[in-house]
Amino acid sequence: MHPHLHTKDNTACEEIMTALEECHTRGFLWKSMGMCNEAKDKVTLCLRAERIKRTTANREAAKVKREKVKKAWTEIEENS
Repeated sequence: MHPHLHTKDNTACEEIMTALEECHTRGFLWKSMGMCNEAKDKVTLCLRAERIKRTTANREAAKVKREKVKKAWTEIEENS
């Protein structure tokens, strides 16, 4: 399952997603003939780039938190 596309986290890809939706509203035949494939590829690349940014930020936050916990445990062990 994929996440919902129109969320507050996906504002960077909003206009690309809107272009894909406009392409899809042209009808089933338009979609089935592959006329929306370029827009779909752009959406996929944009969402992937956003996911990579989010993952990098989460990893950095986890490192900071891990160091904070490690420092706290070191202080506890020194004071015991």
